[in-house]
Amino acid sequence: MAPAALVVGLVLAAVGGLLVDVPALALGAHVSSSHIPPGLAIADTVVQDAAFVLASVFFAQLGARTVSASMFGLRPTKPARAARLAIATLLAFLLFSLIWAALFNPGKEKLLEQLGTNESTALLLLSAALTCVIAPICEEFLFRGFIFTALRNWRGVWPAAILSGLLFGAVHAGSAPAVDLVPLAGLGFGLCLLYRATGSLYPCIAAHSLNNSLAFGSLENWGWQIPVLMAASLASIGLLALALIRAGVIAPEPPAAAAERLTVASDG
Repeated sequence: MAPAALVVGLVLAAVGGLLVDVPALALGAHVSSSHIPPGLAIADTVVQDAAFVLASVFFAQLGARTVSASMFGLRPTKPARAARLAIATLLAFLLFSLIWAALFNPGKEKLLEQLGTNESTALLLLSAALTCVIAPICEEFLFRGFIFTALRNWRGVWPAAILSGLLFGAVHAGSAPAVDLVPLAGLGFGLCLLYRATGSLYPCIAAHSLNNSLAFGSLENWGWQIPVLMAASLASIGLLALALIRAGVIAPEPPAAAAERLTVASDG
């Protein structure tokens, strides 16, 4: 079900993108294979992220189980330990990325140019929200919350982490230079181990958001704005999680599930 969820997510994203792009074409938007208006590019990416979540929930339901947020890792964990492990994961990825860049000199990403960050403040803010808040939540929901969990139940932690990392790198083929897909696969692998160590998706989302914030700010040649973006992104994710908890979408983990998770963690 893990690869099927990814394929269905991408298919849903393509269909959803058409539902966004066709009306835009009818209204006079100029779309070609080499050019998509920034507003449409942002909308298409939001649709893709939403498709990832929908595909995950759909395939989770096929197991004839009651679907809950805790199934996907949206459960509490020890904050101090999770923060240390998230920072360690991020630093390890950054070190690997620096070594990789020194060896292969990858080109500059064109994603932010496609999203129109240099065209207006509104597009800049929307792109930042998409890259640093929405994408980390939805991608972690699919790749760690569903795919890694499904593969782990099938073949164990290490094969699951490797396969999930490779899929995570591959799905960025359209938005990142080809040579950058290897470090991204490494990040996906590290985030799987972070999820396994903490038992929660929240540290993975936070680490993913911090990495994207740093990359976003670097591509924009920012300085002091980068830590501001990091703080704003984490605050936005926290407020969204709090709103979902109060709305009952994210409910406390059932006691039996929590006990089972703690037993598995201690065995690992």
